[in-house]
Amino acid sequence: MWLVQRDADRFTLHLRPAHDTVGPGTRALTARSLILCPGASDRQLPVPGWDLPGVMAAGGVQALLKGSGTLAGRRAVVAGTGPFLLPVATGLAAAGAEIVMVCEANPLRGWLRDPGGALREPAKAVEGAGYAALLARHAIPYRTRTAVTEIRGEDRVRSVRIAPLGRDGRPRGGVRIEVDADLVALGWGFTPSLELPLMVGARTRVDTDGSLVAVVDDRQRAGVPGVYLAGEATGVGGAALAVREGRLSGLAAAADLGRAVDEGRVRRLQRAVRRGRRFATALHTACPVPPGWTDWLEASTIVCRCEEVTYHDLCHAARDLGARDPRTLKMLARPGMGMCQGRVCGFATAQVAAALTGRSPQAGDLLALARRPLAAPVALSEIAALDETAANEEN
Repeated sequence: MWLVQRDADRFTLHLRPAHDTVGPGTRALTARSLILCPGASDRQLPVPGWDLPGVMAAGGVQALLKGSGTLAGRRAVVAGTGPFLLPVATGLAAAGAEIVMVCEANPLRGWLRDPGGALREPAKAVEGAGYAALLARHAIPYRTRTAVTEIRGEDRVRSVRIAPLGRDGRPRGGVRIEVDADLVALGWGFTPSLELPLMVGARTRVDTDGSLVAVVDDRQRAGVPGVYLAGEATGVGGAALAVREGRLSGLAAAADLGRAVDEGRVRRLQRAVRRGRRFATALHTACPVPPGWTDWLEASTIVCRCEEVTYHDLCHAARDLGARDPRTLKMLARPGMGMCQGRVCGFATAQVAAALTGRSPQAGDLLALARRPLAAPVALSEIAALDETAANEEN
């Protein structure tokens, strides 16, 4: 789906195949209700050298391994924050890669900030213990409060520099170690895909992890008649929570259309969703993006790879041209104006703007980088066909 248009009492959905070679071209459907589950993408923070071949998002490394059994490298460093680093590292090791190190930017005691929330999902603790056993079996070094602060190489990744972090997320002291690697898998959580929810008018807020997410009620209604949201769009919380929200959305949509539903099941799902959300909050509290990560950047570090915008360009726009928010940075320095339309660099640009101006990112700041006219790339002929269809209807 690349476009949703809302009329008085229904929605028009413009669909196209995921691959151009499969099936017919664009087609349109109408619906009275929508359940949107757009998912999320890997969140990335730029570091010097992250644009070298051999640097990949942790999710991309895992997808390549699961989808085709292909190893992206033979000697890997897995770095960032959050439990998603564990299946990526252990999956690579099981496939034959040497894992030089897993670098977790936060301390494990961060889970003690919200022990009640962390214990809401006991299965997650069991899963974590399983990954810990796999790390030990494969003799994978796991370091906390540690980050990859520089990636080195000419034609591709050759080595990485790793630094211990202080409480503020800035490198501590002058200690650095350099290790050889041909693969760096970076994962800093996930950024919800909000193109479709924003098209239909969903309201937004800033979640605990700093992400822009859509607002829903206790039945997953988005505040727009006929629209329900499930999964990462309402807050990054994992697959199990997304399934619960999807089921609750389906029941809510059916009830709102006058169908009979089992209210007992609705209440059970609501309780399960609340447990999942509480755990997600504990996770985000334990594994935040380090507040001082922008200190890792050098003037020449690429922040927006599509438009080749450097950290120096952003500093110049903020300090010399008067940009005080991400939207103005985008206008003056062009981050987020390339092929990905800010999907990769949007969060980082908002964080850099906050660091340069001393103001915390607001929902409006992130919204300026998340709102896109199309949810997926389409040919100009498909967009032009919309005008032809409208003209034929008028005639």
